[in-house]
Amino acid sequence: MPSHHFLNLPNQLTLSRVLISPVFMGLLLVESVHARYAALALFAAASVTDLLDGWLARRSGQMTKFGKFMDPVADKLLISLALVSFVALRLAPTWAAMAIIGREILVMGLRTLVAYRGEVMESSFLSKVKTFSQMLYISCVVLFLCWRDTLAAAGAPWPTALSSLSSSLDPLLLLALALTLYSGLDYIVKNRWLLLGLFKGNF
Repeated sequence: MPSHHFLNLPNQLTLSRVLISPVFMGLLLVESVHARYAALALFAAASVTDLLDGWLARRSGQMTKFGKFMDPVADKLLISLALVSFVALRLAPTWAAMAIIGREILVMGLRTLVAYRGEVMESSFLSKVKTFSQMLYISCVVLFLCWRDTLAAAGAPWPTALSSLSSSLDPLLLLALALTLYSGLDYIVKNRWLLLGLFKGNF
């Protein structure tokens, strides 16, 4: 019989992503090629858990309200900490990172209020596309950092193409930003009746 306990395997994978996120950020901020590759490995592990937790929950019939709530929260935490790191490393503009993080905090707050009433705001397909675009951007930036630090550690000359590659990551950020803002509006519109219910009665 499938377990619906909140500490089932899919939910453990989700929680592991929460624990990985601050460690990933810490490693990313260390000026060391080894730390950057460790951050890349952790980000890859987090991405795998993101794919596995939902798949396992559906396959084994272990979907829970806790899992539905925590899965996007874990994604938002990982993405937000990555963006804060990129701003600190001067790899991303502050305004773009803050716009994305602000949207994620707003939606997370709304999900929390709705969950307090015993309901769950379902994630849309557009929201999943948005998350994929954010993860793609983060993956490319971390790979860029690893390549840059590898060349620096080897004492290799800085190729002109590397500077061009850094600039070419900006369109990925703008795409992620556009999808983030649009999906946030779509999220609110599709869940408007749940949100309107927040203003009726007591929390």
